[in-house]
Formats: sequence, C-alpha cells, structure tokens
Amino acid sequence: MTDAEWAVVREALPVPAWLEGRRGQPEGCHRQMLDAIRYVTDNGIKRRAMPCDFPAWDRVYDYFRRWREAGLAKEFHDRLRARTQEAEGRHAEPTAAIIDSQSVKGAASVPACSRGYDGGKKINGRRRHVITDSLGLLLMVLVCAADITDRQAAPVMPPRLPARFARISLVWADGGYYGRLVDWAKEKLQPTLQIVKRSDGNPRAITRRSNTASASASSARTRSASARSSSARARAARSRSSTNPITDVTAQLRIAETELIVRTLPQRHRNHA
Repeated sequence: MTDAEWAVVREALPVPAWLEGRRGQPEGCHRQMLDAIRYVTDNGIKRRAMPCDFPAWDRVYDYFRRWREAGLAKEFHDRLRARTQEAEGRHAEPTAAIIDSQSVKGAASVPACSRGYDGGKKINGRRRHVITDSLGLLLMVLVCAADITDRQAAPVMPPRLPARFARISLVWADGGYYGRLVDWAKEKLQPTLQIVKRSDGNPRAITRRSNTASASASSARTRSASARSSSARARAARSRSSTNPITDVTAQLRIAETELIVRTLPQRHRNHA
C-alpha cells in the first residue's frame, strides 16, 4: 500500500478498542494487515503461503474474519465509496445504478451444483451479476451458475437496493434484461428499470453501461475472483479499475470481504424471464 493510499484509508478504518481505552491488546499494524489481505486477494494464493514479510497467516486471517463477521469490512468499503462520490462532486449516496453480468469459465474443481452452461457465450462455469453506481463502484453482487440468465437474476437483486440505498430511483440495464421483466419491474420494483440498447444511439447511456463492464473486467484480472474455487464460495466482483487510491484499496478489500455463497436461483424467479 502506497503512502497516498494509506493516508486515505487510515481515516476510514474502525478505531480499535485498545485505542479508545477499552480492554484488549494491540492487533498489530493495520497497514500490514491490509497489505496481507490485498496480497492474498490479488494473487489468489493460499493463506499459509503468504511471504514472511507479512504477519503470521493465522493472525492475518483472524483479523480479517473478525472484521467480516462484525460487518466492519463492508462499513469500510461503504465509507471509501462515499468519499469517492464526494471527491467527484456527487452526493455520498448514489441516485442511479447500473446492472450487468459476466460469465466466467469454471475449473474442473468447481462443483456441478454451482455451475452451468451459458449458451450465448459458450462458457461452462459461473456468472457474476453486478450492480454498480454511475461511477462503476460496486453496490451489490450475486454469483450463481452461468445458465441463470440476466432476466432470471434481476428479480433477486434490484428489489434489495432500496433497503441499502434509499436514494436510488433509476436502474440502467442492457438488452439482456428486456422482456416480461420490464412489466414486472413497473409493478413490483421501487426504482425505475430503464433498458439501454446500443441501437438507441445514446453515447452517454452506453458510457454508463461501460462502467459496469469495467468492474467485471477488472475482477477477471484478480486471480482469487475467478471461478476456480473448489468450495461453494465465489469472490465478489472487483470494483472499477482506477488510479484513484480509494478505489484501488476498496476493490481488493471488497473481494476478500464478500465471499458470497454460490446458490442456484430459486425456481419462482424463473417465471419473470
């Protein structure tokens, strides 16, 4: 982690108990712990294989696990995203979102119960359904079998947005979400679902869609975010690739923190396709 990244991240970190005068021993250098978590995420190595330059692997994992279970990693991510929004002259909470998906090939070790075949992309593996804000910063992600189409997954994700992001009133989607889903969204969905097609000739809308594509593309460059895990877990999609130190740190920590359980979409949601 560079000094510029640490200067931004340090203020967003939760204050440890021992600094507030409560009981507890110092956990070690937070900067080293975050560096270790990012290293494992970016290189896709086993925790036990971490270089000796980092703290002991079990200490790093215990630190990460306690953060995850307490919801602090998610809180940390949300703080950094809000600061990025404000740095761009926007409100801390987004008012619009973009949904898109990407299928990734699964290794032979991926269980059959959590993989599928995407006939359109000719890929056997898993699919990431990602919702970002208009800057491409991650809001929500669902990992499922690749045979779950966009229209089948959409009824699961957007309805959960208002609970976490009350200001969102508009969700952009591409032509893959077109069909009966649009009528369903008008009746059931609080945010408005707007389908954007390349044939519409709206360069601004296409640029917004490309922000979500950037989030999926940058996740593919992160090894531990690939769909090769032998367990029933998948890493979350990485936030948009950027030279901004806020989004660089946010990307890797969010992937490490999420560890979503891969699940097949319930049958009742297939009726909206």
